[in-house]
Amino acid sequence: MSPQDLVLTPQGIRFLGRVFPCSIGKTGVTMDKHEGDKATPSGMHRITGLWYRPDRLARPAPWARPIGPGDLWCDDPGHPVYNHHARVPLTASHECLRRPDPLYDLILTTDWNSPEAIPGWGSAIFLHQWRRPRFGTEGCIAFARPHLIWIARHATPGTRLIVPASLPGAQRVRQP
Repeated sequence: MSPQDLVLTPQGIRFLGRVFPCSIGKTGVTMDKHEGDKATPSGMHRITGLWYRPDRLARPAPWARPIGPGDLWCDDPGHPVYNHHARVPLTASHECLRRPDPLYDLILTTDWNSPEAIPGWGSAIFLHQWRRPRFGTEGCIAFARPHLIWIARHATPGTRLIVPASLPGAQRVRQP
């Protein structure tokens, strides 16, 4: 591990000498990720993309892509674009990246189950804004908006995200 790695610790994500409080999946960290299990997959992942809402914030880094009204993420294990960016129209199950709430105003995508997605292994493991402090996610890692912006400004494509399989205290998240 190096300071350039995003490393999940019981206190939050350690990155470039700082620690950022974060939320993880509602059911904690898992070594056996499945679609809909509400768990954050353990392992060494890489940052693959950076998306932002240009109507809500400035471009955080030169490599960031704007989120438009037709941008989606397919979460249908039976569809050919499962766990990939898609555009409208898409009849398969998906998440809209341009949400009315601020959760996806800024998204760092990971290479979890990508680029060749295995059906049912889980999709859309993002780094995004949290709903409120330490509120569990559907499997993503979420942060306070200022922290997420700082991370997005300093991460690059290929930045490693390390999620240890054994993480004392990391599974204590607030349930809805």
